[in-house]
Amino acid sequence: MEGHLASISSLGQKDKAPAYSTLLRDTLSTPNTATVAADLHAFVDAVVNQDNLLVGRQILTEVVKFLADGAITDNDLKKAVVQDIVSIVLPKIVSYEEQVIALRSQLADIFESEEEWSEAARVLMSIFNESSQRAFTDAERMSGYVRIVRLLLEEEDSVQAETYFNRAQLLVHSTTDKVVLLQFKLCQARISDYGRKFLEAASRYHELSYVGEIDEEERRHMLMAAVTCAVLAPAGPNRSRVLASLYRDERSVDLSTYNILSKMFLDHILRPAEIKEFEGTLKPHQLAKIAISSNDRLASANERGDGDDGTTSTRTGPSTVLDRAVMEHNLLASSNIYNNITFRGLGALLDLTPGAAETMARKMIEQGRLRGTIDQVDKLIWFEGNREEDDAQGKAGGLGDVEEAEDTGAPFTKRWDTQIRITAANVEAIVQSLTEKGLVKNVSVTA
Repeated sequence: MEGHLASISSLGQKDKAPAYSTLLRDTLSTPNTATVAADLHAFVDAVVNQDNLLVGRQILTEVVKFLADGAITDNDLKKAVVQDIVSIVLPKIVSYEEQVIALRSQLADIFESEEEWSEAARVLMSIFNESSQRAFTDAERMSGYVRIVRLLLEEEDSVQAETYFNRAQLLVHSTTDKVVLLQFKLCQARISDYGRKFLEAASRYHELSYVGEIDEEERRHMLMAAVTCAVLAPAGPNRSRVLASLYRDERSVDLSTYNILSKMFLDHILRPAEIKEFEGTLKPHQLAKIAISSNDRLASANERGDGDDGTTSTRTGPSTVLDRAVMEHNLLASSNIYNNITFRGLGALLDLTPGAAETMARKMIEQGRLRGTIDQVDKLIWFEGNREEDDAQGKAGGLGDVEEAEDTGAPFTKRWDTQIRITAANVEAIVQSLTEKGLVKNVSVTA
């Protein structure tokens, strides 16, 4: 190789390009795996450092094309060769930026095929660096940023992924490519998931699960991700609406997480065995530990100071996202069972100290996710019926509108009247259905 390069360097300028092309073709037509890396190193070094910039660009473009067309089939060898060429050309990147970008794109593809996500992302970042001299179109930048976000999320680097997602979000209007837009929406859902914005993530995953262009199995995974995020979301009216849409999706019945979805939607109390089974389906970031608040610690310390019979739990708060979601759900479910409950009784139900149970109930009441009042003198939590939710559930079940009763000002009388009205409406609906099927005859009643 050295002899050939020396002879080419003595040629005239117009003869150099054909000579370099012939030597390159001969070198890569039947590459010797033992010497091709060293030969290409010497070849590229000579081409880049010769005087004619036009010849250098032309020959380096041919090198890039040969590598892209698979002149070197061994992946590890190709990766080493591409990295070596980039390191040679990098000092003169201003003159050879187009070729360096093409080589880096090939290198990113190799890293991605080997599932080296962070390395592939790092290479793409160097391509789309803001200081790059090449003027990329907005659509090209959008596609590049989305690819970087996908790679970083595979590596579970959600912080840096969000940085590039925000850049892509500014350019989303610039492309009409359906694949890129779908990838963008999926990244949006995954970033919400990693950021513990579970309600937002659940809605986005569920929306994507209906997109026909996505493979059936992928849509099933997205539906399952939507259920998981909905379960992990903070208990309250907003989560109830998301759970309702997922529960009524006929595809949810086939999911392994349908049992916990149905119990969440129907406000049934979850048992430890069911929680343990669901926990096995979670990803590492969904099992992250959460810090126990100072209020929980203080309330638990005060409770111990007031005396403890040794039978109450010593836990001062939820330890994981799942733990918190289940405790809040069980607290909300208990409000549909009991009119009131003591701090100690709620602590026993949630496996928390009485003070921590009171703190959790207080936060949910403050945030409007639980209707009730707290009596700290008697250490009781009084639950209030949510008329709007009762009526909404009735309408969703097909019972139609139920007229409002006269406001007597007594909450327990209201609840009792509502229960009677709903029960009567249910009985009426059953009788009407049986009558239509001819199973019950109309009987006239005379006074």
